[in-house]
Amino acid sequence: MRPLADAIRPTFSFKPQKLRDALGLDLTVVTETYQHTGSFKFRAAYNLALNVPNGEILTASSGNFGQALAYACKLLGKRAVVVMPSTSAQVKIDAVRSYGATVDLVDTAKIGRNLRVSQLAAEMPDAYVASAYDDDFVIDGNSSLGDELAALGLDVVISPVGGGGLISGISKGLCRYGSKAELFGAEPLLGNDAARSLRAGRIIPNETEPTATLADGARTISLGTRNWEIIKVGVAEIIEVSEEQIIEALRSYFRLANLKCEPTGALSLGALIERREQFAGKRVGVVVSGGNVDPAIYSRLLA
Repeated sequence: MRPLADAIRPTFSFKPQKLRDALGLDLTVVTETYQHTGSFKFRAAYNLALNVPNGEILTASSGNFGQALAYACKLLGKRAVVVMPSTSAQVKIDAVRSYGATVDLVDTAKIGRNLRVSQLAAEMPDAYVASAYDDDFVIDGNSSLGDELAALGLDVVISPVGGGGLISGISKGLCRYGSKAELFGAEPLLGNDAARSLRAGRIIPNETEPTATLADGARTISLGTRNWEIIKVGVAEIIEVSEEQIIEALRSYFRLANLKCEPTGALSLGALIERREQFAGKRVGVVVSGGNVDPAIYSRLLA
């Protein structure tokens, strides 16, 4: 079995001149779209599947963690069962199944993902129940991206935020290498529990799953407790991004950087567009978390 460092693909960073000129900023795009299964989630999933002794792993995911866990389990000879909302992008549902995992689709208006996981866990007593973000193995896996970001000499890093697994991992990696980069989060305005939590100094969940946002990877009820302990001390601010800015960022990546990304992956650039004056004169890195987007949705958003 390969250790995490050998299993992951190093992230790809570049400085798209057209996008830099359009924003008037010293911008570096750090994209995980070329990571195994098309998102950063492989870092977390492989680290978890590698380190837990269980032969079965059960989780809930809108798609990217499910894909990553399915592939990691395939590589490591384990079984994955993934609870997914029926509203998940079809491309993500198909991908999870293609890696050999069992998909359990749920109508989140009738039953929450976590409740369904609890029901299945009672039927699978030998399974490890994995959170896509609130898990030490997940955070440690994602911290490998923070390690890579620390080497880029950035003043500012902006990361998408859903449950907090990515940004807490980045924070841990940046701190481990003594990086002075200031870390910001980017979250959809329509699902802004993390931003409200950071302002209040305590976890404030969304009342319901924020299904209205295009950023399906950020449709979480709340930050994880493990993630919150890191975020509250390691993140300067979480910027709320409108749906219009998410779309503008996604289009900007396509037109000015020749990069395809999913709406959740566009959050960090959307935050930068919202606050470009705040980051003038600084070396800014925006993290693109993934590129798994339904072709029909993507073409509609570009048009």
